[in-house]
Amino acid sequence: MPHLPPRLREIVEEFKASDRDEKLELLLEYADRMPPLPESLQNHQHMEQVHECMSPVFVYAEREGAGLRFHFDVPEEAPTTRGYASLLAEGLRGCTAAQVAAVSSDFIQEMGLHRVLSPQRLNGISAILAYMKRQALRLG
Repeated sequence: MPHLPPRLREIVEEFKASDRDEKLELLLEYADRMPPLPESLQNHQHMEQVHECMSPVFVYAEREGAGLRFHFDVPEEAPTTRGYASLLAEGLRGCTAAQVAAVSSDFIQEMGLHRVLSPQRLNGISAILAYMKRQALRLG
């Protein structure tokens, strides 16, 4: 079992305990909880686009206290991708750059998302984590 920050571990456990339909429902709940972008990021000027995603996904990392906070812009028309980005933002909020960099994408399988999402979508969501890691290390 890969080492994960405590909040992300809680989220993974929640998904592991869910059946297929509940996993999709949980992703939709996380999608609905995604906070709006701060006004300073509305034009995506400082955000990085995750080109591997089929939908236009933008991510931005900033320092928050001793840790990091991630902001995403994902269209509402891409609810599973939006949900995944939202759960990552929540699960990694406050983590250090080293903690973010240490997260292995293996947890996606542990959550069982490979049973409910297409391989193409799984590649896109794996790329979201890779972009988050890169940005975290830049702020490191």
